[in-house]
Amino acid sequence: MKRWFVLVLLGVSQFVMVLDSTVMNVSISTVAADLGTDISGMQAAITFYALTMAAFMLTGGKIGDKWGRSRAFRIGSVIYGIGSLTTALSPNLTVLMLGWSLVEGLGAILVIPAIAALAAINYLGRERVIAFAVLGAITGFAAAAGPLIGGLLTTYSSWRYVFVGEAVVMVIVLVLSGRIKDTAADRTLKIDLLSVVLSAAGLAILVYAILQSKTWGWIVPLNPPEIAGVTIAPFGVSPVAYLIVLAIVVLWLFILRQHHLEKVGAVPLLKVGLLRITALRSGLTMFLAQYFAIAALFFVVPVYLQTILGYDALQTGLKILPLSVGLIIFSMLGSRLSTVRSARHIGRVGQFTLAVGLFLVFAAVQPELAGWLFASGMFVVGAGFGLLASQLGNVNMSAVDSADTSEVGGLQGTFQNLGSSFGTAVVGSVFVLMLTSGFTAAVAESDTLPADVRDRVVAASSTGAPILSQEQAEQAMTDAGLPSEAAREVAQAYADSQVESLQQSLFLVFMLTVLGLMLARGLPAQIPVPEAKPVAGGEDPAPSTRRAKRAAAATPPVSSAEPGTTRSRRRSER
Repeated sequence: MKRWFVLVLLGVSQFVMVLDSTVMNVSISTVAADLGTDISGMQAAITFYALTMAAFMLTGGKIGDKWGRSRAFRIGSVIYGIGSLTTALSPNLTVLMLGWSLVEGLGAILVIPAIAALAAINYLGRERVIAFAVLGAITGFAAAAGPLIGGLLTTYSSWRYVFVGEAVVMVIVLVLSGRIKDTAADRTLKIDLLSVVLSAAGLAILVYAILQSKTWGWIVPLNPPEIAGVTIAPFGVSPVAYLIVLAIVVLWLFILRQHHLEKVGAVPLLKVGLLRITALRSGLTMFLAQYFAIAALFFVVPVYLQTILGYDALQTGLKILPLSVGLIIFSMLGSRLSTVRSARHIGRVGQFTLAVGLFLVFAAVQPELAGWLFASGMFVVGAGFGLLASQLGNVNMSAVDSADTSEVGGLQGTFQNLGSSFGTAVVGSVFVLMLTSGFTAAVAESDTLPADVRDRVVAASSTGAPILSQEQAEQAMTDAGLPSEAAREVAQAYADSQVESLQQSLFLVFMLTVLGLMLARGLPAQIPVPEAKPVAGGEDPAPSTRRAKRAAAATPPVSSAEPGTTRSRRRSER
């Protein structure tokens, strides 16, 4: 058991990192009411939390190379704990975004790449395969447990205790982290500041543009910003379109900068050549697609259950429970299947299963929830997510040499959080835009509402319909001076439009998940098992050198393909 102590510490840290966002999603309505904000404000907080990690994750990986992964892990744990405590005490949305979206995110960019790199350093041979499979399963378990933990604490106590608990856990991890072995830090490493600025700015502008699309519109301006009374919509085009173009240009400049640094012999923030490795490129893009779907689902489903059906946080967690069960079972099953089936095969099955589950959830979203169909769909979604989670981490880390594990850990975190931020921002934007257009069309076409009522409601909603319950919508209409019968009819039209908009948003996620099946083609038919070699300086990083060497020598290849050297396998995967 002693040899797995490091994995336990890394696994607990991984659990906390993943738990965070799922807890916030399931408690979204309660947190919004507690902080005096609305669903759109919470969507912004969730998106910017993932954005902070996506924008700086590559930098976090490089800092780990410079400081040492173990030191970066400990410093990140301290920062993350401070952010968790700040979040627990936050009196309003601004402090929440400071503590959660920013400080916790900055702690996570040090911890997450270090987890992947330290697992690769401390375990070799067959033990490394097991370690990454376990970390994948823990990722699934945390995503599954989050809704239940959040639901229980939010309903019977307070969502704030989740973040207090996270702070306590990170203190315990910090105290015990001295037993984690590490390779020597590269103190001479220079991190290119311009690369950091370009990568962070490009990703931040892109996600911010997508987030604002629900208010400003994608191409046609809806409610563009004004500066000194001047509407910002050059040539009749929404600012979102210009921001997306600007983001693409900035990210292209970042790529050019990395090529230049490599050409002059300097250390780039990202080795662009790594993305030419087929297995790694496929694994990373599947990470993005997987977390896009899950983040979108975890935003849409709580809105549907809590806002439309009136469920509390615990009831929402229980409705998501089938996903949790499927995820836990199939992440463990996927880990065992990895010894007899290729990652490509398991990845394809996982992506297809995820798509089937999303379609079942889409079909179950009705004005009255189709309970058995919804539960079946959530279980199947969890099964697909579990199969993917059990494979992709090992695929990515095994595609490169040990010297690049920290960088790949950063890449993996970047793609994961980009998927999460895109999923929440894109689907949230589509939902609000569909809700606005559907609701205003339904009101405008009503034959029973008086003309003046139709005109007032359409004018008030044309710049973006808020996300409210049917009762809240009816009360808002009554407060605006509408007769009770007209207010009731408008609220019913609003509720019907909400359901239709949720269905359209879920169908979009389903379509993108089906397209993601093509990404599985690049997954390797065989994952190389790294040889148990000591690190520089003669120190064996594994808990037991002799045990690691025996495992590496005795372990057959993880598929039925013919064995070969690690180098030849990697070359065949590119």
